[in-house]
Amino acid sequence: MCVCCSDQGLVILSLASWFLLVKPSGCGDPETQCDPPSAAGVALFYLSTYMIAFGNGGYQPSIATLGSDQFDETDPDEARSKVAFFSYFYLALNVGSLFSNTVLVYYEDAGQWVMGFWVSAGAAALALVLFLLGTPNYRYFKPSGNPLTRIAPPAASFFTSWTATRLRASLADPSNYGLIIRGARHHHEHKHRIVPRAGAASMSVFDILSVLAFIAIYRRVLVPVMARLSGNPQGLTELQRMGVGLVIGMAAMVVAGVVEVERLKRVPAGSAPDQPSSLSVLWQVPQYALIGASEVFMYVGQLEFFNGQAPDGVKSFGSSLCMASISLGNYVSIMLVSVVTTLTAGDRRPGWIPGNLNSGHLHRFYFLLAALSMVDLAVYVACAMWQTKVFCFESFLCDL
Repeated sequence: MCVCCSDQGLVILSLASWFLLVKPSGCGDPETQCDPPSAAGVALFYLSTYMIAFGNGGYQPSIATLGSDQFDETDPDEARSKVAFFSYFYLALNVGSLFSNTVLVYYEDAGQWVMGFWVSAGAAALALVLFLLGTPNYRYFKPSGNPLTRIAPPAASFFTSWTATRLRASLADPSNYGLIIRGARHHHEHKHRIVPRAGAASMSVFDILSVLAFIAIYRRVLVPVMARLSGNPQGLTELQRMGVGLVIGMAAMVVAGVVEVERLKRVPAGSAPDQPSSLSVLWQVPQYALIGASEVFMYVGQLEFFNGQAPDGVKSFGSSLCMASISLGNYVSIMLVSVVTTLTAGDRRPGWIPGNLNSGHLHRFYFLLAALSMVDLAVYVACAMWQTKVFCFESFLCDL
């Protein structure tokens, strides 16, 4: 039902853009501005957007749970495959993101917004058909009881030990810093011509490629090595992987700050305010690569943690909490950018993140993020250690 809701939202968005929003035809590129939208067009736009969001919020956690249910934990081979499932699940998500950040960005840059929306709707419809074709071969577990009543009695201890740990991890989730980098550096990237039409979405391709590469490296290299060293077949526990992800994310912010310092040094003195730096935009690739690596440790560890700790009847609810916590981190990231921009800008001060980054101090913002990451890492480690002890003392949680 949620998949159908998301598909219907994409179809409505495509129709609304075709007939009401994108006028004149082909507008939306750097040269042609679109006419102001009508009230009906705006209403359909928001309706379709919320339908897409509602559908994604419903089916993404369910798909993660359904996929993990296809493996029998009593079978040693299938149990090992289940451990690898979440890595490949995240890999599949990023393959889709790679498509949207290349093919769809091409339509956006060319002003072919309607075609881009129709391509998205077609891809979603194809995914639904493929999902339905596999229905006869899926393993199903009949739902039993109300999941809310099952988690209500231990709610206090459960959420103080589990959700507190994850809340801290979500606020410091390195994938949220990728969102900040893409937004804050949008101006700088468009000032360079080394990469054709290099924009925020184009640079995020390096983030996605890093995720794809590090998933393969993690599964094929790091897991076997760490398994031999630690004696844990998984290599590292879920909590340890999330901690490693936070450390790598902190390193990404330091690298981003250093690159921004060097970029400012290479802006010609006495030049026009919007004069581009001579530093190649490709120097931003390492920070995106580090963010991609941190996502592999953080996001996959989150999915495994929530799925493994939740009782059988509420695993999809646990996956939903995981994705909801990441969404909360996104909102906190956006709010942080707004707060810093407001506090650092004044009548005679451009602030840290002005429209023209050559007159700002974006590197200070990155170093601030690195400092916040260090604080959050310390709190996360404390919460993770406390959570482990609580799980050992609470019998109803040890049985999970």
